[in-house]
Amino acid sequence: MKKVLVIGSGGREHALAWKASLSPDVATVFVAPGNAGTALEEKIANIPVQPSDFEGLLKFAVEERIDLVIVGPEDVLVGGIVDQFSKAGILCFGPTKKAARLEGSKEFSKDFMVRHKIPTARFESFSDLKKARDYLEHQDFPLVIKADGLAAGKGVVICQNMNQAEQCIGEMLSGEVFDGAGEKIVIEEFLQGEEASFICMVNDQDFLVMASSQDHKAAYNGDTGPNTGGMGAYSPAPVIDPRMHEAVIERVVKPAISGLVEDGISYTGFLYAGLMVQDGTPKVLEFNCRMGDPESQVIMMRLKSDLVALCLAALTGRLGETQAEWFNQSALGVVMASQGYPGDYAKGHRIHGLDNAFDKKAKVFHAGTRLVDGQVTASGGRVLCITALANSIVEAKRDAYEAASSIKWKGSWHRDDIGYRAVARKQSIL
Repeated sequence: MKKVLVIGSGGREHALAWKASLSPDVATVFVAPGNAGTALEEKIANIPVQPSDFEGLLKFAVEERIDLVIVGPEDVLVGGIVDQFSKAGILCFGPTKKAARLEGSKEFSKDFMVRHKIPTARFESFSDLKKARDYLEHQDFPLVIKADGLAAGKGVVICQNMNQAEQCIGEMLSGEVFDGAGEKIVIEEFLQGEEASFICMVNDQDFLVMASSQDHKAAYNGDTGPNTGGMGAYSPAPVIDPRMHEAVIERVVKPAISGLVEDGISYTGFLYAGLMVQDGTPKVLEFNCRMGDPESQVIMMRLKSDLVALCLAALTGRLGETQAEWFNQSALGVVMASQGYPGDYAKGHRIHGLDNAFDKKAKVFHAGTRLVDGQVTASGGRVLCITALANSIVEAKRDAYEAASSIKWKGSWHRDDIGYRAVARKQSIL
């Protein structure tokens, strides 16, 4: 029986750990540091080691004879944790530090796309405030300004006019926001269309496509308000029909994988293309080097195959021989957040109604939670993702929101319209 270590503490990590624990070949899944949700799962145990403590994690993995490590957060991958585990001879699913630059630097990623003819928005990169301002003078609005480095999914700002853009570049280039991640920025054209997430498992030239999904980045109903880490998701994404699926593989996935090989970058792990589908054409908004959050929650709900077996197949060069099976159902997840998110938010409020939610047709994935004297409390901005699997997107939405309605804590809130595009499509053909 195998031992698995999942690194991270969010909803993505809860979903990955939960799915790994369902493998008949797994005895225990450890999560570092985990959350209240992973603490309460069967076959899952939290360990008090932070993702940034590479030495502590490696020491634990060696002592426990861990068979597989699955890395959740992007900052840990960009920091090079896979390199350290690989040197120690421990199988670690995720890209190396060199490969993770594809997410760690927007400028590197955009240059990569241009070099390998992957469709994306027009852009320019800047680290000088005056040059950035001069460039803005000749651009049409709206446009998009992105912090070059990691910003927890919130380093993308859509600016409607010159005043907003000047304020944004001033704050980013000063290093005042995003902990310096914006000391270099990318300014790019605003693409209109419908977003989708297209995620693959990759091992150099072999790849395995995961279920399509679509998340809701904006804070409020109707996809309005500031960007967040994600307020909900659903799978499959109807915009990725069979024709679009093939187009993404041919125009995005294969060129990206061959481009990595051409650039001398060995890549093993999840490769996530955030897409904008515009007039029947997929364009890449960004590449991520890990599973999405909250996409992981809905994708793991639909995955019928053994996640651990898939990861091991990739790490041992057998991904090209491997198939993934999926439940032929729809999944939808609603993120419940703390008051103030995505800005400053309160912590420490006890969460009520979780026991009632277990009676509903949904799975509660925890993100920003912790146990205090045996009670589950809110400790983050995004706190829970209430996820349902059903025969249709309409039923999945109903079940997820019904379960969410039984859960409360002081200041809790969520969007009311997750999945609205997919539901509208479904209703239009009935």
